[in-house]
Amino acid sequence: MHDIIHTIPLGWYIYLSAVLFCIGVMGVLLRRNVIVIFMSIELMLNAVNLLFTAFSAYSGNPAGQVFVFFVMVVAAAEIAVGLAILVMIYRNIRSIDINELNKLKW
Repeated sequence: MHDIIHTIPLGWYIYLSAVLFCIGVMGVLLRRNVIVIFMSIELMLNAVNLLFTAFSAYSGNPAGQVFVFFVMVVAAAEIAVGLAILVMIYRNIRSIDINELNKLKW
C-alpha cells in the first residue's frame, strides 16, 4: 500500500490541491448565491484535506490524516450553522441572494 501512494508524485497532489483551492476562492469571490458560496468553502477545505492526507502519507506520519477528521467535523458544524442562518434569512427576505442582505440593515 505504501508503494502505491508513491507512484503519484507529491507535486501532483500539491498542484491538484492548489487548483481546487483556487476554484473555491473564485466561487466565494464571484458568486452571489449562498449555497454556491458554501460549496466553494467546502471545496477549499477539501483541497486542504487532500494536502494533509498527501503529506501524511508521504512522511509516514498519521497525524495529518487524523487532523483531516477534525477539519471535517468543523466543516460539518460550519455548514449546519450556515444553513440555519440561511433558513432564517430566507424567512425574513424571501431570497438567498447576497446582494439582498442589505435589507437586513436598520
